Amino acid sequence: MRGLLATLLAAVGVMTGAGTAVAADDVPWSVSTAANSFGSDRQNYSYTVDPGGEVQDALVVANSSKTPLTLGVYAADGFTTDDGRLDLLTDDAKSTGVGTWVHTPSAQVTIQPGKSLQVPFTLAVPAGATPGDHLGGIVTSLKQSGDVDRRLAIRIRVRVSGALEPSVSVDDVKIHYSGTAVPFAKADATVTYTIRNTGNAILAARPSTSLVGLFGAGRVGSAHVDDTPQLLPGESWKVSAKVDGVRPLIRETGTVTLLPLLTDAAGSTGTLDTVTATAHAWSIPWAALLVLVVLCLAVVVLVTSRRVRRARTSHPEAA
Repeated sequence: MRGLLATLLAAVGVMTGAGTAVAADDVPWSVSTAANSFGSDRQNYSYTVDPGGEVQDALVVANSSKTPLTLGVYAADGFTTDDGRLDLLTDDAKSTGVGTWVHTPSAQVTIQPGKSLQVPFTLAVPAGATPGDHLGGIVTSLKQSGDVDRRLAIRIRVRVSGALEPSVSVDDVKIHYSGTAVPFAKADATVTYTIRNTGNAILAARPSTSLVGLFGAGRVGSAHVDDTPQLLPGESWKVSAKVDGVRPLIRETGTVTLLPLLTDAAGSTGTLDTVTATAHAWSIPWAALLVLVVLCLAVVVLVTSRRVRRARTSHPEAA
């Protein structure tokens, strides 16, 4: 990835990169969707297309500077970053999905000062494309000195016709119980797990976590955990949930519950059946057991010493 990267997705500033982020207002051009039969003032491109089908649309690029502006234009696959933001592959990375389906007449455009230019593009879905959601974007790029690449892009979401099978799983559930030096006192635990989008639809999930001790005693829930970002099919998201006030009840059972959130083409969000996973961990009250052992030893010593004294009293030594 180049030293500096500024990306605008869906007409909203989303800054990512290896260097210092650059605000979208700092770039001398803007991008928007064209007004046509798909609508006007669209925030992004969204299509439902049959395998083998095509869509004709356009991108509008406006030059707000006082000099001619030459930009690269290309399509790229989308992905979710580690901090939960949507980003697009750079032009030197290989796309395998939407980034290969979108074609423009030229890989470069020049816009005159204060003018705008409509850049047509064709979305051609392969006949063998898998049903479900695919995400990418169309990117305008200005390469500058110092290995700097400034990009503005608009998201392209494609739902290929066929069976939509949204699903999510919870894997690698682990419980770490911290324990405490104070006998019988409550302690903290951390539950970590991985959420995976195992279906063919873009979705998010609302997680919740609970712990319960031996025989169902001492149930306690975790602190609030934010919903996951929108996960593309095949993507995963790691979660760490802190649970306070866990009693040392020997054996803890942790339950992670996910409520999948599916957003349709109109922007409405619905829920799917919940998904659960469990894990177990020891929460042995070592401090309390140590106290108990010490007390038992003290009792043994006390009883033994009394027996010795009684034996000496019952059988005095001869003078």
